[in-house]
Amino acid sequence: MNVVDSSAWLEYFAGTPAAERFAAPIEDFTNLVVPVISLYEVFKRIIQQRGEGSALQAIAFMQQGQVVELSATLSLSAARLSVQEKLTMADSIMLATAREFGATLWTQDADFQGIEGVKYFEK
Repeated sequence: MNVVDSSAWLEYFAGTPAAERFAAPIEDFTNLVVPVISLYEVFKRIIQQRGEGSALQAIAFMQQGQVVELSATLSLSAARLSVQEKLTMADSIMLATAREFGATLWTQDADFQGIEGVKYFEK
C-alpha cells in the first residue's frame, strides 16, 4: 500500500523531472490510499495555478485510489504523531493514514526525512 504526499502529487501533475519518482505508486490505484487532506491541498494549489477545471481533473484522477476520510480515531493518531515527530497537522494526518493502512508514505518533504515507513526523496 502507498500514500503519496501532496508535494509529490503536485510534481506528478506538473510533469516535472521529479514526477518519475512518484509515478509507480500513484499509478498503482489498487494499492493507493489517498488521505482527504491530500485532495484539499492539491485542489487548492492547482486551482490557484491553473484554474478549477484542471483542479477538478486532478481530483478525479486522485479519487481512483482509496480516499480515506479523517475520522476521530485517525485524528487522534495524527495528533500523537504530530507531538512525537514535530510534524504539522497535514503532515501528521498523512503519516497517520499511511500507518493505519500499513502503507509507505512517498514524499519529498524534508520534515519526513528519517521517519520509519517513509520513502523520502530530496528535492
